[in-house]
Amino acid sequence: MKEHILVTLAKRQFLNAERETVHLVDNPEINAFLNDIEQYPHAYVLACLMDRQIKAEKAWSIPFYIKEAVGSFTINALASNSLEFYQNLFMEKGFHRFNRDMAEVFFSGVLRIKEEYWSDASKIWADNPSSAAVVYRFLQFKGCGIKIATMATNILARQFKIPLSDYYSIDISPDVHVDRVLKRIGLVNTGASREAIVYKARELNPEFPGIIDFSCWEIGRQFCKPQKPLCDQCPIYSQCKRVPY
Repeated sequence: MKEHILVTLAKRQFLNAERETVHLVDNPEINAFLNDIEQYPHAYVLACLMDRQIKAEKAWSIPFYIKEAVGSFTINALASNSLEFYQNLFMEKGFHRFNRDMAEVFFSGVLRIKEEYWSDASKIWADNPSSAAVVYRFLQFKGCGIKIATMATNILARQFKIPLSDYYSIDISPDVHVDRVLKRIGLVNTGASREAIVYKARELNPEFPGIIDFSCWEIGRQFCKPQKPLCDQCPIYSQCKRVPY
């Protein structure tokens, strides 16, 4: 089967690009903080855990605002506070839609990093592990489901250029942009479930199913917009069936 242009485009981006600043939020200061995975790898992990049922920009910013509120952002300093402290902080600042629950997720994540990874979250992805191992390690965090676990591992591999021994277990994590692009271009039917989209990505590129995730996301944001899509500027226009969406 001829390789789909989405896969070709994604491989080109993945194989040719060197590590650059990853765009996670629009605020440059917060983005720089989240990108500093050498000094603050736990900021990235904890931000991933916050990304649930609110806008990604707000979720990913939570660790930065906690750093601003508490001062020191080492794992030991974070762990020295109580669950009640974080619940009060989340409630006072209105960090999340589910402040009490997500404060518990945050605090539990801090304790897990301290106890299981010797206060160094980078051990989650150290020493060239398999993709399945990294996804599994994320899944052990309270509140982390398969979508967050694969998204977190995918960003580490694809954008932060963390070396893994394989990429087989990194699935696509379809958000509204990815969902819209794959349905509009006709790769899945308009009623396709999340599971169907995941398996279509596995069919397209079994050795790294999630490789098309970022390309779809970029195309969805820049060209394949919900209203008035910029079809003539889209890099996959030649293979798009332009299914009504």
